[in-house]
Order: sequence, then structure tokens, then C-alpha cells
Amino acid sequence: MVLSIGLIGFAGPFVWMLLSSFKPESELRRVPATWLPETVTLDNFRTIFTGLDFPTYFANSLVVATAVTLGNLALCSMLGYALAKIDFPGRRALFLLVIGTLMIPAMVTFVPQFVLVSKFGLVNTYPGLALPLLALAGPLGVFLMRQYIGELPDELIDSARIDGAGELQIFLRIIIPLSKPALATLTIVTFLGAWNNFLIPLVMAQTEDMYTMPVALALYSVGQNSTHFGLLMAGAVVVVLPVLLIFVALQRYFVQGIAMTGFK
Repeated sequence: MVLSIGLIGFAGPFVWMLLSSFKPESELRRVPATWLPETVTLDNFRTIFTGLDFPTYFANSLVVATAVTLGNLALCSMLGYALAKIDFPGRRALFLLVIGTLMIPAMVTFVPQFVLVSKFGLVNTYPGLALPLLALAGPLGVFLMRQYIGELPDELIDSARIDGAGELQIFLRIIIPLSKPALATLTIVTFLGAWNNFLIPLVMAQTEDMYTMPVALALYSVGQNSTHFGLLMAGAVVVVLPVLLIFVALQRYFVQGIAMTGFK
């Protein structure tokens, strides 16, 4: 019973968003509100795909989110392996530093990040959009990978070292194949955060051709004096779909990664 109530609480807003995307603006503003659309219309979706430069905004979001996800997978898995299985001076201090950065609010580092991006001339470029998001997602990814890799048997790594395998070979041939659940979890979390992020693309993108989907949706659906709720709901459906598809594809690994990640 409790789980059913919780499911309704979580799924209710998404169902309302989907149904509202097919309602005309007049029906959306009606009081009392209607649950099912009395008049089904595709005008909201038609406006998004024809009235806005949808392919450009979608491509920008896809490029940035993919770059952040791939970069996070590579860097966090390597650093997680080093912190979990390689003994070197300062390893514990470095791990504590990573944990400490998780406690720093993102807004504290936002201005320094913008200054650095501006100094390097990366404002209004894909690297300028991706690098701050990569820095934002990095500490959590390192923590997740370190905890998961730390649970892998040391005997496997020791046997590979005895056989003459280097650290890179061990990482690529042993650690990566055994870390698929954690990598799938990290993929979903990172892609979701990068795809939905609004503030960083809003500030870093100076022209419309660099806008991502959340920025374009917010700027074009919310006017100075009114909000186009139908356009907002339809845009939200379009924004959610890629993340939903990724989750469906990786859900088996995602659940396994959450269940097997140890906390020592």
C-alpha cells in the first residue's frame, strides 16, 4: 500500500506532464483543471519542432551531455581504480579531498569556473559548456567508482601483476569489464545531470546557436508577461525522453551497481 502511494506520488507529475502536452493553452488555464485532455492537439509539439530551431538545441544538448558522460566515465574510473587498488603516498588524503569537494555547494565554484572559462576563451563553445559540468559531476563519480572497485577481489589484480600485466592492462582488461554495473550507474547519473543542467549553459552560451534544450525551452516558453504552459509541457516531454531511453537500456546494470556498491 505504501509503495503504491509512493509510486503514484512519483509518477503522477510525469503523467500530468504528458497529458497536458496534448492540451490547448485555453484548457491548461481552465479552473478547475482537467485531468484528461478534452481536446487533443499536437500544436505544442508542432511549435517545438517547426517554430523553434529544435535540431540545433537538441544537438547541443546531446554533444555536451555525451562529452561530459564519456569524460566522466574515463576520468572517474581511472582515479577510482588508483584510489582503491594502487598504494601510493597521499592516497587517503586525496580521497578525503574528493569527499570534501562533495560538501562544497555548486554555486560557490560557479563564479571561479566562469572566470577560468572566460580567461581561456572558451565562452560560447562546446568545451566551455562541458568542462564546468565535468568538474561538477567528477567528485561523485570518483567516489562511486572507488567504492565499487574497492569491493573487487585483490587476488585478481595480484595474479595479473605476477603474470607481468601493467596497471593499464589490468585496468582495461580486468577492472573495466568487472565494473559494468558501476559504469552504467555513473552513465545514467552523469548524463541526467548534464542533460538537465540549466544554469551553466544559460551563462556559458552567449548566442542562440549554442543554447541547450533546457535553456531554449525556458526562454521561449516563459515570456515577459505570460507563460506558455502547453509549450512548456511538450518541451519537458521531449527533454525527458532521451534520459528515459538511456535508463531503460541500462536499468539492469543500474540496479546491480547500486546494490553492489560497498560503503566502508
